[in-house]
Amino acid sequence: MNKHEFAICINNRGYEVSLETRKLYEIVVDADAEKYHQIRVIDESGEDYLYPASLFDRITLPAQIVEHVFQTQA
Repeated sequence: MNKHEFAICINNRGYEVSLETRKLYEIVVDADAEKYHQIRVIDESGEDYLYPASLFDRITLPAQIVEHVFQTQA
């Protein structure tokens, strides 16, 4: 199981400066936010913020891809 979770932005209406449609975002798990149908992602600012969960589709990436992405960031 991957310790990193990801979502693709499917709608950025109202958040055009912070989010890009069709872009992959890392999720910061926030159980309280999910209770209110929100999702916390690392946005274009490089910081994590809450957004309506309806703007995203969660996806599961193969472990080897996640590993590659995080190795290249180091």
